[in-house]
Amino acid sequence: MQAKDIMSPDVVTINSSAMVDEVAGLLLEKKISAVPVVDDNEKLVGIVSEGDLIRRMSNDAEQHQSWWLKLMSSGTENAESFIKARGRTAKEVMTQNVVTVGEDMELSDVAATLESHRIKRAPVVRDGKLVGVVSRSNLLQVVAGRKTEVKKATTPNDREVRTQVHDTLVSKGFVTHGSLSVIVDDGVVELWGWVESDAERDAMILAASEIAGVIEVRDNFGRISPWVWGA
Repeated sequence: MQAKDIMSPDVVTINSSAMVDEVAGLLLEKKISAVPVVDDNEKLVGIVSEGDLIRRMSNDAEQHQSWWLKLMSSGTENAESFIKARGRTAKEVMTQNVVTVGEDMELSDVAATLESHRIKRAPVVRDGKLVGVVSRSNLLQVVAGRKTEVKKATTPNDREVRTQVHDTLVSKGFVTHGSLSVIVDDGVVELWGWVESDAERDAMILAASEIAGVIEVRDNFGRISPWVWGA
């Protein structure tokens, strides 16, 4: 299996020219902790996290910095800190050196990348453009599904089935929380995410089972009350 076989393809992004308040609003609206930043050509250029925005709120951060830290810091470092603290656009406050993985990277290498950089997720890119996000949660879903041979090549048919299942569930409006993850191995489909009702769960399982090439559908959905998402 490769990164493209388990990644979440529905990635919320924001343009580098977006204002900071717009970014903050997007994080709250989508209930996410970070958002990738792309340029006008849809190239990944950075990522803005909750931490980046919180750092910006400390407008007097430079006043609280120890005198010896100021002495040890270079002019460039001081300038970058000032921009991050006072920046008004995503480009000014974002983290630029983003750890990414290629869509064809084997899962064992993806896991090693996340572990070595001590991160929970990484953007998946193709020719510099964002095509998805892979997380530790995605990897755990593979483990939970008892797929021990993570380097086993997934057939093109499995990839086609995965795409059809994902697109079908999204198009029917069953995915209400943007957390759907689909894994397909030899025609066996595993569905992960959150549902608000048994009807939503049953509809998604039924819709997936009707797709050509699907042998079995395994339900790994978690249940959450609607009011939690509306809070």
